[in-house]
Amino acid sequence: MSKTKTAAVILCAGLGTRMKSATPKVLHPLAGRPMLAHLLASLEPLNLDPVVVVTGEDMEAVAETAAPHPTAVQSTQLGTGHAVLSAKDALGSFKGDVLVLFGADPLIKPEAIEAMLAARQQTPAPAIVVLGFESEAPGAYGRLITTGDGSLDAIVEADYATPEQLEITLCNSGVMLIDGDKIWGLLDRVGNDNAKGEYYLTDIIALARGDGLTCAIVKGDEAECLGIDDRADLACAEAAVQNRLRRAAMNGGATLTDPDTVTFNFDTILGRDVTIGASVVFGPGVHVGDNVDIRAFCHIEGAEVADGAIIGPFARLRPGSDIAEDVHIGNFVEIKNATIEKAAKVNHLTYVGDARVGAAANVGAGTITCNYDGFAKHHTDIGKGAFIGSNVALVAPVKVGDGALIGAGSVITKDVAADTLAVTRAPQKETKKPKPKKKSNN
Repeated sequence: MSKTKTAAVILCAGLGTRMKSATPKVLHPLAGRPMLAHLLASLEPLNLDPVVVVTGEDMEAVAETAAPHPTAVQSTQLGTGHAVLSAKDALGSFKGDVLVLFGADPLIKPEAIEAMLAARQQTPAPAIVVLGFESEAPGAYGRLITTGDGSLDAIVEADYATPEQLEITLCNSGVMLIDGDKIWGLLDRVGNDNAKGEYYLTDIIALARGDGLTCAIVKGDEAECLGIDDRADLACAEAAVQNRLRRAAMNGGATLTDPDTVTFNFDTILGRDVTIGASVVFGPGVHVGDNVDIRAFCHIEGAEVADGAIIGPFARLRPGSDIAEDVHIGNFVEIKNATIEKAAKVNHLTYVGDARVGAAANVGAGTITCNYDGFAKHHTDIGKGAFIGSNVALVAPVKVGDGALIGAGSVITKDVAADTLAVTRAPQKETKKPKPKKKSNN
C-alpha cells in the first residue's frame, strides 16, 4: 500500500496570557531555543510537507521563527477548530492527511508521530488518530472515551465531563492526524454552542463517529505530551529537555559528576571522554573536544575548547573564546574574544579579552588586558613562551614578544620586545617605622 502524503499544521495563535509576557508563548526558550523551533526540529526527520504555522495578528516574530515554513493568520481567536480552518488556504492544493499539533507542546518525539502515521495505514484505516497518554493526575486534561474494542468514541473536555468521566486516566494531548479527504467537511460542521463560544477541534471526533467513521488512539508518554501554559509549565519542560540533553551527553561518552546540576544549550557539542563537574552552564555555540576536563561552576558560551584542555573551576568563557589543545584556564578567569594557543596557562583571577596568548605562555594571577579605552576595543598580543607576572595591566593595543618576561605589578603601555624583561614599578623606599602616639590623659 502506498504511503499517504502528510502535511502538518502547528497552532501558534494563542496569546499565552498566563505567561504574562510580551513575548509570544511559543517563542519562550527551552535550552536556548524557542519551543516552536524544538517542535519543528522534531518534525524534520518525518519529511512532512508542507508544514504550516498558524499565528495570530502582529506575530511577525513567530513567522520569522517558523521560516521557511509558510504561515497563516487566525485574525480572531475563535478556538482550535477555527485555527485549523485558518490554514486551509495556506495548504492550497495539497491532497493528503493533515497532522495537527500545538506550538506550545514542544516535547513531542518523532517516534510518537511515526506511530500515528503507522496507525493511519492500518486496514481499515481510521479517519482520525489521536495521541493520548495515561496520567495519574489527569486534572484539566480532556478525557478520551473509548468503545469496547478500544477505538476512540469521543473527547470530553474536563469542564464538561461527568464525575464518572473524570475518573478516566486516558487523556488527550491535542495532537491529531486527520484523513485529508474528511478534515474540511468535519471542521465546517463544528459548532460553537459551548460556554466559551469557540469552535473546538475535539468536536470532530463525535462528528466522525456519527458518520460511521473509525477513530483510533496512539499512546505516548505523559512527559512528552506536556503543554506549556504558564511559567511553571515552562520550568517543567526545561527540566525535561535538560534531562534529555544530559542523557544524550552521557550516552555520547561524557562523564557528568552531578548530572542534575549541569545545564546544556540545545546546540552544545561534546567530544568523547569529556568530564563535566557540578553546576556547569553551557550557553549557545559551544564545541568541546575530546578529553577535556570542565570543572565545577564554569559558564561557557560561544566558545571552542580543543582536546585536552582543563577549564575551571569557576571559569567563564565568553563568545569568541578559542581554547587550543592542553590549555589550562583556572579559577575566576574570564576569557572573551581571545585565542589561547596550545599549552598556554591562564590559571588565576585573570581577564583576557580581545587578545592572543601564544603557545606555552603563562599569564599570572590578577593580570588584565585593558582592551577598552572608553571609545573602542583594542587588541593585546602575547607571544609564545612569554611570562606575565602577577597583577599586570596590559593596556591595549600592545604586543608582548615571544619569550618576554613582564615583572609583577607592571602597567605595560608600549610593545615589549622578544626575550626581554619589562618592569614598570615605582622604586621601593624604606623609612623608619613611626612610633605610636601616646594617649592623652585629658
